[in-house]
Amino acid sequence: MTLKFNEQGLIPALAQDRFDGQIRMVAWMNQQALQETLRTGNATFFSRSRGSLWVKGETSGNLLRVHSVTADCDADTLLFEVEQTGGACHTGYESCFFQTFTPDGTPEEVCESKVFDPATTYNS
Repeated sequence: MTLKFNEQGLIPALAQDRFDGQIRMVAWMNQQALQETLRTGNATFFSRSRGSLWVKGETSGNLLRVHSVTADCDADTLLFEVEQTGGACHTGYESCFFQTFTPDGTPEEVCESKVFDPATTYNS
């Protein structure tokens, strides 16, 4: 199978908790990020805003340890089964998916407590 990276050389990657199945986050990868992830076992992504690789948790300590990598049937999306240390979301939540929407489209925050304080975790 040949992975299908988009025109920018990127492919979306979903990080799913290997124990409870919850999706923790979605990020972009290029070929180099995928190779680093496979080599080190730590989720490494490509930052579109910075134009460079970043290791999830390198600054915060909230690592995503990758246990398996699977491609979807179209080979254009990756699924990582991960074991998480701390929270996956830079806002302090365990998952980046903590908002729901009411039927009228209004976002609501899920009743989930933060697992860390981003103000004290990240360097400004």
